[in-house]
Amino acid sequence: MSHALVPSAPISSIREASRILAETPVDAEGVEALVLAAFGPGRFAKTAERLREGSQSVAGFVVHQDGRVIGSVRLWPIMVGGTTALFLGPIAVDAGSRSDGLGAELVQACVDHAKAAGVGGVLLVGDRAYFDRFGFAPAPDAILPGPVDRRRVLWRAIGVNAVAGEVRAA
Repeated sequence: MSHALVPSAPISSIREASRILAETPVDAEGVEALVLAAFGPGRFAKTAERLREGSQSVAGFVVHQDGRVIGSVRLWPIMVGGTTALFLGPIAVDAGSRSDGLGAELVQACVDHAKAAGVGGVLLVGDRAYFDRFGFAPAPDAILPGPVDRRRVLWRAIGVNAVAGEVRAA
């Protein structure tokens, strides 16, 4: 699976003082190590991974501390029915930094990027109680390519309020 970043819309909405940086190819190894530590090898069996296989992320965001990646998230191009969208994930924060608000900053960077990119919205599989504050809501009619807890499929509307149909890599 390729993790090369494809040039994307500018990240002008991220504050200069932010800890969040655009991921570069130099970050790839650190991101992979962080994601492996957070999710283990079982992540490759998840339905969300089916959407990332063979695809390239359109954006990635990282946080560095002492020369290493301690937070990361990527956005992937997808279609939900006929709607162009982005798929958020995986999001990972180093265990020692999980109470520092990095996860929230990474999610907000994704939402800001999606707004700048002009897509219909952002889809993810996650905990509604956490993602609610960013405007994510259940997407009961989005059909992922494999087994998933449908209560965890969430949509953040950007240009399209609700989506329905098969979710596939774009």
